Amino acid sequence: MAKKVIIVGCNGLLGQKLVAQFRTKYDVLGCGIELQLLFKADIRYQQLDITKRPQVKRIIMGEKPHLVINAAAYTDVDRAEKEKELCWAVNVSGVENLSYYTHLVNAKLIHISTDYVFDGYKGNYSENDRPNPLSYYAKSKLAGENAVIASGVEHIIARTAVLYGHAENVRPNFVTWLISQLKQRKQVTIVDDQIGNPTLADNLSEAIATAVQLDAQGVYHLAGREAIDRFHFAIKIAEIFELDTNLIQKGKSDTLKQLAQRPLNASLNVSKAITELGVNLYNVKEGLQVLKSQI
Repeated sequence: MAKKVIIVGCNGLLGQKLVAQFRTKYDVLGCGIELQLLFKADIRYQQLDITKRPQVKRIIMGEKPHLVINAAAYTDVDRAEKEKELCWAVNVSGVENLSYYTHLVNAKLIHISTDYVFDGYKGNYSENDRPNPLSYYAKSKLAGENAVIASGVEHIIARTAVLYGHAENVRPNFVTWLISQLKQRKQVTIVDDQIGNPTLADNLSEAIATAVQLDAQGVYHLAGREAIDRFHFAIKIAEIFELDTNLIQKGKSDTLKQLAQRPLNASLNVSKAITELGVNLYNVKEGLQVLKSQI
């Protein structure tokens, strides 16, 4: 019998890639806040609100999985400053619920976190660097990590960054948004003072599968291997997709009037993942070329 895996947040960009990655070797149950599966996949699906403890209990205790992957999160960084209760409910309380019941059935939890747990003052952060979140969203994500660790559940915490890719019925990400703007010949202003590691969702799901296969434990930075500022990332996107780079103007973060403070250089050092897991984490060009072949 195939081992069971529950993929929470399976309708999102990363969730869809995780389903594709795990469904060949595992018996996959997809879960999400939505009424039904929003993409084509031959898997079982149950609606789940992770903030509701009885729902989490019913599904995990009923399924008794080998593995639970949490790709569900409240990710609207600016709105989180106004919707603090909802943000905390999903990113902390929901994670506590998943951790508790995953631990209870002796399963392993894979939890997705973010480069935003760092303040961005130094960059090139390793797994040993001390987090110092700036925004409410980032604080909730760090609290979620701590909830996983405190629960005693066997776990991998995968911090990623600037996630992009192509999937069915998902909201735009930086790359798909930019491509659509440039195709419409719209001018865009992109900041050159925010640095991160663009990560193709397909590549992240592969890295997670490898980490699971090798029975890795603890915190890993799983992101693209190249750090780049948003402006130069935008230029590379335009070049690879053969769009007009002249439509891209350079801007600064402090002119954007964003509600939440962003870390300026939250770049992640991914050498632990490359060395210990042997994963091939794409650079910017490699990731964008894979995306181009899919669209």
